[in-house]
Amino acid sequence: MALDKAQKRFLRGLTHHLNPVVMVAERGLAASVMKEIEGALAHHELIKVRVSAEDRAARDALMQRIARDTGSEIVHRIGHVVSLFRRNPEAPKIELP
Repeated sequence: MALDKAQKRFLRGLTHHLNPVVMVAERGLAASVMKEIEGALAHHELIKVRVSAEDRAARDALMQRIARDTGSEIVHRIGHVVSLFRRNPEAPKIELP
């Protein structure tokens, strides 16, 4: 699902009050971390993930990999934190404009 600019802007507004629900440490993306991200996306649809990689390129690659592997869209990225959105097909919680 590709989001247009208006939808991303709307979702960015919703992310301001959110705290990261999953933290990716130096060990990278373990299966348990991916399972937590999948569960959080299924339950909340819109989450923040903190990626603690020192190298900017490595951090960007991890963020892209998380989005690709979970089938989610990157809504916003600031520093070490990325906001991800994936609609829950059975019970959507967020009404997009």
